[in-house]
Amino acid sequence: MTQQPERKVEYKVSIGLETHVQLKTRSKIWCGCPNVFGSEPNTDVCPICLGYPGTMPVLNREAVRLTVTAGLMLGCEISRYSKFDRKSYFYPDMPKNYQISQYDLPLCLGGGVDIDVEGTRKTVRIHRIHLEEDVAKNNHFAQSSGVDFNRAGTPLMEIVSEPDLASADEAFAFLVALKQMLVYGGISDCNLEQGNMRCDINCSVRPAEREALGTKTEIKNMNTFKGVYRSLSYEIKRQIDVLEQGGTIRQETRRWDDDAGVTRSMRTKEYAHDYRYFPEPDLMPVVLSDAEIDAWRATLPEMPATRRERLMREYGLPDYDAGVLVADKAIADYFEEVARLSGNAKAASNWMMTEMMRLLSERELEIGAVRMTPESLAGLIRLVDEKVLNAPGAKEVFSVLFEEGGDPKKIVDERGLAQISDSGALDQWVEDAIAANPKSVADYQGGKKAALQFLMGQVMRASKGKANPPLVLDALRKRLDP
Repeated sequence: MTQQPERKVEYKVSIGLETHVQLKTRSKIWCGCPNVFGSEPNTDVCPICLGYPGTMPVLNREAVRLTVTAGLMLGCEISRYSKFDRKSYFYPDMPKNYQISQYDLPLCLGGGVDIDVEGTRKTVRIHRIHLEEDVAKNNHFAQSSGVDFNRAGTPLMEIVSEPDLASADEAFAFLVALKQMLVYGGISDCNLEQGNMRCDINCSVRPAEREALGTKTEIKNMNTFKGVYRSLSYEIKRQIDVLEQGGTIRQETRRWDDDAGVTRSMRTKEYAHDYRYFPEPDLMPVVLSDAEIDAWRATLPEMPATRRERLMREYGLPDYDAGVLVADKAIADYFEEVARLSGNAKAASNWMMTEMMRLLSERELEIGAVRMTPESLAGLIRLVDEKVLNAPGAKEVFSVLFEEGGDPKKIVDERGLAQISDSGALDQWVEDAIAANPKSVADYQGGKKAALQFLMGQVMRASKGKANPPLVLDALRKRLDP
């Protein structure tokens, strides 16, 4: 294997992300067409969506509220006066040949997102958040291409970070933290498969001793976090290699070829003046009062970091467990409901962290698709606490509940899974195990404690797993200890 030469120059990496998030509104931003996913192509459209001449947009108030709410969650300064602008470009996905967006007066300025990478905490600054319309979706087939305008006019919030990210790991952590907050706030479902969350990457490298940022490249339309990580890992190395070889970085737009694992040049980078921005004449400016903003601030949800601390404090959960549960709002909600109904938060956490998370991962399911309700899991936990079920029986019931749902008590009765605590039956199984295994008895009485576990296993086998383990252990000790 050829050893790579050591680099003589250390490089700094600067990454900024422009994250586009579809807002969770019932209708589109300028019209009453439904804001839904999965309809037949070009069915959720109207003359406004299709850019017919003479149509007049009307701003969706809920889109403004959600954007401002996101800004409040991220600690942004909310603009009391903002406006919309026309961003001109020609492409099949934009029938008007311009996009209605915000240019110099966006809704939100400043703010930040806290990330944690390998134990190091960092705040990534937000430059701005603005509101715009999404464009249509181009679909490419074997012999043709088509445009689906169902997505055109979907309210789209763009969150622009400062170039504070210094690695692919930090970019990944930023997107995960941002998604978590937006889902908690009910801003968006952030479903990557449905295109609810996409981003453009701006990346540059420079010698470590130089203060000014290097020439940046833009990687467009990334729709998976894994893709962001892989594309950045490649692009950072590519730029450093170019500089090491005495070349220069071109300011350009590149695309990520996931199959080849490389970025490829698309075109030279556009500048703001290329879009010929000017104020949108068909929309009034957005003017917000302090009272209105304060009312929206009062509805802010509990932040993920705050919830994590509360779970640790209220339920006595370890930091790691609380962090895993809080990472998905739906899972955290499910856990808290189970903990409340069962009265046993630790058991609720154990079931969620082990069996539930394992099965969700194996089946590639969201918690909302699981047939087992919080009430059912709480009922299962109570059966274990009441010593109706032992651990093996409880796992069997859990599997049935996960696949089919139902009443845990009924499942126990139908399958005869209730553990046996009757002293007469237990004593008989214990006597039979002792009589059949004299060597193990001698080993235990000779000081080999593991032999007791073997004898207990024989009792559990004889009872077909239904014997109450603590009572079996107690009966064996009473019989064998001097």
